Amino acid sequence: MTPTQQFTDQRFVVTGGGGFLGRRVVAALEARGAAVIIAPRRATYDLRQLDAIHRLLHDTRPDVIVHLAAVVGGIGANLEHPAEFFYDNLMMGTQLLHESWRAGVRKFVTIGTVCAYPKFTPVPFKEDDIWIGYPEETNAPYGLAKKMLLVQGQAYRAQYGFDSIYLLPTNLYGPADNFDPASSHVIPALIRKFAEAQARGDSQVIAWGTGTPTREFLYVDDAADAIVRAAEHYDGDEPVNIGSGDEISIRDLTHTIADMIGYTGEVVWDTGKPDGQPRRALDNSRARDAFGFTAATPFAEGLRRTIDWYLTAQLAT
Repeated sequence: MTPTQQFTDQRFVVTGGGGFLGRRVVAALEARGAAVIIAPRRATYDLRQLDAIHRLLHDTRPDVIVHLAAVVGGIGANLEHPAEFFYDNLMMGTQLLHESWRAGVRKFVTIGTVCAYPKFTPVPFKEDDIWIGYPEETNAPYGLAKKMLLVQGQAYRAQYGFDSIYLLPTNLYGPADNFDPASSHVIPALIRKFAEAQARGDSQVIAWGTGTPTREFLYVDDAADAIVRAAEHYDGDEPVNIGSGDEISIRDLTHTIADMIGYTGEVVWDTGKPDGQPRRALDNSRARDAFGFTAATPFAEGLRRTIDWYLTAQLAT
């Protein structure tokens, strides 16, 4: 990316800027020549607390806020912590957006979630279908908390002219993802599970559910590129999907990861565990048309990079 005049004149705050996606967004903004980029840490600015938001805005004086900070996790974490996933995400987002408007922030970029979509959304998911039903139950508290920020942003644009945009990334993956089995998403969880089974010589690996649901995955660096493009070029009030266009079943994903790691044992499906949403695949045409985004990383290549990173990181510990 080359520096642009718009970015060199602006101060950015990237909440969650020290996280998996946040570090890539910070790097992408740096590549575009952003004048100042601040990535506040929770220890200093707990965004659930209103006084911390006031201090953050006073201390940093941002022109643009990219709101990535979130409490997230896979199906298991969502089932165990639905109240936290609802309250923490809602309070962080709604207070930060309101106070950003009051402080005169020029642009607010909200990163939503594919979990906001109804459980039985027609495939591919179109942004106009986001209100046709209730989200999948295992992640509904999280998805609804994030979806309220779409409503808030549209309301503030309508009443105050506040430039708030809303992006809906699909499931992300890539090197340096969260591989903690208690809170990780499906790709890092499977990579760790098969790598450890391979190292121990286990004859079988237990996988959750039936394997029939499908997911669309987006490489983390592509997601960062989309967010930065939208921050620069998109000023609309409609939500925008951010995805790759590639759909794969959990069963095929599981066996692909096993093959890439070299695991030759049996995969046993624990059908007593929840599957989650039946299908996830996005219509990504709005992102292409609005700000020229198309995912650049083929899934097999991104998956190989992620596995290699994890195996190398494990050898280093």
